[in-house]
Amino acid sequence: MKLTLGFSPCPNDTFIFEAMVHGRIDTEGLEFDWFLADVEELNRRAIQGSIDITKMSYHAYARAAAGYLILDAGSALGRNNGPLVVSRRRIDPDKLDDALIAIPGKYTTANLLFSIFWPAATRKREYLFSDIPAAVLSGEVDAGLIIHETRFTYKALGLEKIADTGERWEKLTGLPVPLGGIVVNRRVDETTAASVNRIIRRSIEYACASPEESVSFIRNNARETDPEVTKEHIKLYVNSFSMSLGQEGRSAIGRLYSVAIEKGVLEPLPERIFLL
Repeated sequence: MKLTLGFSPCPNDTFIFEAMVHGRIDTEGLEFDWFLADVEELNRRAIQGSIDITKMSYHAYARAAAGYLILDAGSALGRNNGPLVVSRRRIDPDKLDDALIAIPGKYTTANLLFSIFWPAATRKREYLFSDIPAAVLSGEVDAGLIIHETRFTYKALGLEKIADTGERWEKLTGLPVPLGGIVVNRRVDETTAASVNRIIRRSIEYACASPEESVSFIRNNARETDPEVTKEHIKLYVNSFSMSLGQEGRSAIGRLYSVAIEKGVLEPLPERIFLL
């Protein structure tokens, strides 16, 4: 059986999927027609229901939950890894309601977290995540919401952190920040879906045991190629929650949705959202 698979070119995703897509592990007879795309493009395709397996922002998943289930393996959750609000100059976080904010996509979890903490800040402009620092530096926008590699490079560019959405989330809930996960289309039978989950976990285990195998694949697709930035990126976003959500990971995802629903940012989701 061949399944379509989409994931982003960010180091954590290419690290996770390298062994899986290059035949380094047992794929239990499954084949994957895979492609890379920015996470917001993946979000939009999944909302349309056009991919079998895909990386997806947890915000976007809320819009596509009727068509997909969340896998236990492959997620990006953690502590001290939330999206940051940055600017060229110091801005009081309480004054962000009137600012023009660059966001990395309408359906990103970064935008959902920002909306939870600054619901009145509705002046937003969408950019590819890697273009946000330049938009802030040029004065096109007052502040920017940064994710992925830009989290590690903004200081060197002369930008200043205004707020940390992950820090606010952890203070509010005591739970890790749920950023994105791997989802499977509900049209895929559950036996096959469970197999996919095992394959992803096996791919992560291989990557962790033989990190040198994935170096060229990561470097050739990353937007930021500094080896130290790449190393820190993977270390931050690939962790125990990537191997298995566990009860804490599931609780964090459920709490994200319940808080967003309470704030009027999201509509209620289907009763069942996890595969396993």
